[in-house]
Order: sequence, then C-alpha cells, then structure tokens
Amino acid sequence: MPTYSSNEKTTSSPNLNLDHDVEKAEVEQVENVLSRSKFHDEETRPAGLLDRLQKKNPSPEFLAEVAKMNQTELDPQKVKHVERKIDFLIMPALAICYMFYYVDKTTLSYAAIFSLKTDLKLTGSEYSWLSSLFYFGWLGWALPTNILMQRFPLNKYLAFNIFLWGVLLMAQAASRNFTDLAVLRVLSGAAEATADPAFVLITGTWYTRSQQPTRIGYWYLANGLGIALGGLFGYGIGHIRGSLPSWKYEFLIIGALCSAWSIFMYIFIPDSPYFSRWFTPEERVIIVSRKRGDHNLTDSREWNAAQALEAFIDPKTYLFFLFGFTANVPNGATSNFGTLIVEGFGFNTFQTTLMQIPYGMVIVAFILAAIFINSKLPSGYRTLLMAVTNVPTVVGFAMVAWCHGKGARLAGYWLTGASNATFVLGLSLLSGNVGGQTKKAIASAAVFLGVAIGNIVGPFLFKSSEAPTYHTGVVGCLVSRALEIIIILVLRFIFIMSNRRRDRAVAEGRVQYDEGANELQDITDWKNPAFRYVT
Repeated sequence: MPTYSSNEKTTSSPNLNLDHDVEKAEVEQVENVLSRSKFHDEETRPAGLLDRLQKKNPSPEFLAEVAKMNQTELDPQKVKHVERKIDFLIMPALAICYMFYYVDKTTLSYAAIFSLKTDLKLTGSEYSWLSSLFYFGWLGWALPTNILMQRFPLNKYLAFNIFLWGVLLMAQAASRNFTDLAVLRVLSGAAEATADPAFVLITGTWYTRSQQPTRIGYWYLANGLGIALGGLFGYGIGHIRGSLPSWKYEFLIIGALCSAWSIFMYIFIPDSPYFSRWFTPEERVIIVSRKRGDHNLTDSREWNAAQALEAFIDPKTYLFFLFGFTANVPNGATSNFGTLIVEGFGFNTFQTTLMQIPYGMVIVAFILAAIFINSKLPSGYRTLLMAVTNVPTVVGFAMVAWCHGKGARLAGYWLTGASNATFVLGLSLLSGNVGGQTKKAIASAAVFLGVAIGNIVGPFLFKSSEAPTYHTGVVGCLVSRALEIIIILVLRFIFIMSNRRRDRAVAEGRVQYDEGANELQDITDWKNPAFRYVT
C-alpha cells in the first residue's frame, strides 16, 4: 500500500462541500486550472448532440474538492476500501476485454489449420498478406483513435469498438475469397487499434503510478489465458459437425461472444472517477486525491498544440515507437504463424491446438513472476527487469531455429512467451513516464504505431517456401528481440540522466518548485520540474 502524504497535513476528514473560506492557495490553484480549460464556454453555449456524446471534463467544484483534500493526509482504510472497489470493477472488465482482443485477432491462425487456406484458394504469400493487412488497418487508425479517446468517454468508446470487433469477425465467416477476407481484415485492424492504448489509459486513470505495473500485468495475464482459451475453442469448434466448415464456426462463435461482452461493458463499466455511480462523492474525490504524487491528475478532452509539438521533438517518443516495433515483429509472426510452426514440429491439427494451452500458461507464469519481482525490487530497476525478462525469448527462438528434437523446439516455442512480461512492464513506462494528456496520447500512438508496423513486417519474414521450419522468420524474430533489449537500455539511460539533471538543478538552487503546485494542471513531464521518471 503506498503512503499518502503532503507538505501540510491534518488529521480530520475533509468537508467535501466547497466552503466560502477555502484557503487562498487552493483557490488560486483551482483558478489556474479553470483558466486553461473551456469549462465556462461549455456552460454557456448550447449543447448539441456531439457535445452530449463527448467526454465531460471534471467540474470546477470537483477540482476544488480535490484541491482541498490534497491538503490532508488520507485515511489508509478508506483508500484501501476504495481501491478494492476499483479492482473489483475495473480489473475483471479489462482482463475479459483483453482476452477477447487476443482471441479475436488470432482466430485467423486457428482458421488456417482448419482448411481456410484451401477453401479460399489462398496461394503464395496471400496468407501472409491477410496477417499483415489487419495491421495496415491498425496503422491507419492508430493516431485518429488516440485523439478520439481524448474526446469521447473512454469506456463507451472502447465498448463501441469491441462491438465492431465481433461484428467484423462474424462477417469474415462469409468470405468467399482472398479479397473479401482482406477487406474485412483491414477494417478489423482499424477497430482493434483502440484496444491497447485504451487499456493503458484506463489503468492510468484509476491507478497510481506505483500500482500501474501490477495492474497492467493483471489484465495482460488474459493474453496468456486468451491463447489457452483459443486453443480450447479451436479444439472444441473443430469437432462441430455442422453444415459449415470449422473455420466459419470459429469466426461466428467468437465474434458473437465478443459483441455480447461489449454491451455489458458499455452499460456497467464507468468512464472516469468523476462521474461514476459506483462510488460515493467522497470516494470519487479520494480516487483522484490519492494520485497526488503522480503529477498527472487531470483528464481533459482539450487538444493542446504545445504538448503535441513537445511530443514530436522528444526523443523518447521515437524510442517508444521502436520499442513497440521490435516487440511486435515477433508477435506478428507467432500470432499468425505460431500454430503452423507447431504443426511443423510433427503434430496433427488437434494436437497443435492443444499445444497452445501450455504456451498460454507459460505467458501467465512469466507475467506473474515479473509483476511480483517488480513489486519487491527497490525503485530504479524496472527497465533492467524488462531487459532480463526478454532474454528467455531470445533463447527460445534460438532453440526453435537450431535444435532438432521435437521436444526441444516445442519448449523453445513456449519460452518465447516470456516477452509478454517485458511488454507489460513497458506499458507501465508509457503510462507513468509521460505527462500531459495530449503528449501522452501521441506517445501512446507512437508505441502502437510501432506495434502495427512490427506486426505488418513480422509475417513477411515467414516464407511459404520455407514451411514448415520457417528458418528466416524465426531468426528474424530472434534479432528483433535482441534489438528490443538495446532500446530498453537506451530508454533507461535517458530516464536516469534526466532525473539526475533535475536533482542537480534543485540541489544547486537553480530550480525551485512547490511539490503540489501543478497537481491539478494538465502539464507535461518536460514542463513540470517536480516530475521524475520511473527507471
């Protein structure tokens, strides 16, 4: 449990009503926030349909209550109670979303071993194109969807996109040829471009910076569970003896479940702490106030041009892009060719689907180990842990490429799942090491643009002429993972040097600041002298 404190402490619980005698410093801080927002414009202009659909900024009264509570020491029991409610509400929802997200985008790989390639008469590199076209759609929509996530209520926007995932997946069952399936894959990729950045933003909205690696790890566990569940679905659906080919049932059943879940998500999961009916007024203020040390409390829908410019000149933005790229060249390969690789070890179709279950469990084990170790390590070791968790993946691809026994190559394939733990910790760097809503949206887009391009490139490393070993593709994945480790260490160097420069400037008296002065402002990590990077 984190310690909640401030420079000025009282032992009494704050009065949540806005009193007329709010301290001068608090009033000035709230007025500062209001001067940078469009609250007054929103209150005076008529509300059209678009205005009603858009995200609502927190009210001036709510911000004033947060400012007042920030002057007190929070009751640890109340904080613990609120965090239990958040965990119960948000974590299962994100985990189920992520499970559907992974099962949805890997359904093609299961369909491939159930005669899809034969029925659609796919030739040459057409299957690789189907794998990559999904991420062309993702690539084209990655930046626009991050901007829209800033404008519209986050959960409802995510739920709308999840509904589209299911509809488009069901539509793929009607594909008659490569062209039909290719168009639907592009549209599916565009709809799913929302997923990862939305999950990261939701986690950042509800959890403190210190809690985010663990919570991201919890919902990312569903990645492994999704792989295992996909194997079970593939095994079960493959035994359906209906009038349709098995691959069509894959698309129809998983798509229907996905859309049904989105309706539940839309109705029951709140968009933000400010307006949630699941929490009392006091609890809503506690949710935000407990993040007072994160220097990133606001959730504004306004686009800030200065923050956008800063994001584009910050080298970390481009390193985040490269991190996403190198992490997902192998992912694009294994998510679409993983079943074909395993089948090439000498397993039949149904055995291949079942071999995905232990692969998913290996991913779960590595993620659990990483978040446990991260919680026990002192601050300053997160990026080193990221590098270490990626080493088994490099070893695993080497085993697949150069070992000869079926068992050794299968074990190597399972080991490649360790990289999921690396990506979990990397997402927490994104949510915790970028200040400012607009800058964070662009940094998030940079990561997931890298994710999209990596997933486009990955499948083309796997040449059909090299089936079933796909040696070039496997070695390419190994090299990409090795480069990922280098990028992580470069990011670590930048974070450490930036923190040292700021600490030195304070020690020498060149910079002075009030720790809580910018807590309610939408301010970037560059502009906030109190901001320190997680290393």
